[in-house]
Amino acid sequence: MVSQLAAPKNPEGDRVDFDDIHRKRMEKDLLELQTLIDVHFDQRKKEEEELIGLKDRIDNRRSERAEQQRVRAEKERDRQTRIAEERQRKEDEEAKKRADDDAKKKKVLSNMGAHFGGFLAKAEQRRGKRQTGREIKKKTLAERRKPLAIDNLREDGLRERAKEMWEWIYQLESDKFDLTEKTRRQKYEINILLNRISHAQKL
Repeated sequence: MVSQLAAPKNPEGDRVDFDDIHRKRMEKDLLELQTLIDVHFDQRKKEEEELIGLKDRIDNRRSERAEQQRVRAEKERDRQTRIAEERQRKEDEEAKKRADDDAKKKKVLSNMGAHFGGFLAKAEQRRGKRQTGREIKKKTLAERRKPLAIDNLREDGLRERAKEMWEWIYQLESDKFDLTEKTRRQKYEINILLNRISHAQKL
């Protein structure tokens, strides 16, 4: 008959308590696991806070850009309105001046003889056509060339005007890029359609 095994003793003569050793090991493992869980959740919380901060910065940047574009658009509309009003005023003055000149010329022509008056009238008509062509050219150049209007501006006004011009150039460059890309895409689509038509005609 096998005798019952007794628990081993430590050097001091006390029995070794395996249950206590197992309990302490379990407590140690549980503590380490809890520490890992706490570290994991702290790291995750930190990452979530950083993500929220990044989203907030992105939203703020979008809002700032939208506000800058709105302010720039308002300034550009105001500037275009001033330019249009000034151009209209000059055109009205020029039209009034031409009307007055035409009235004076017609009055002079009416006092001349029929033959000589007719000759002058035809010459005046030809010259009027040439003047109209020159006026159209001047008008077109005036519309393309934006006036600086800086004669009466001080330093702050000049700085603001320079900033507006820079923003206008930036906008023109953006529009140019968009139009270039649009033209490139359209050319590509046209080439695709031409190739399809050529292929269909060969069938």
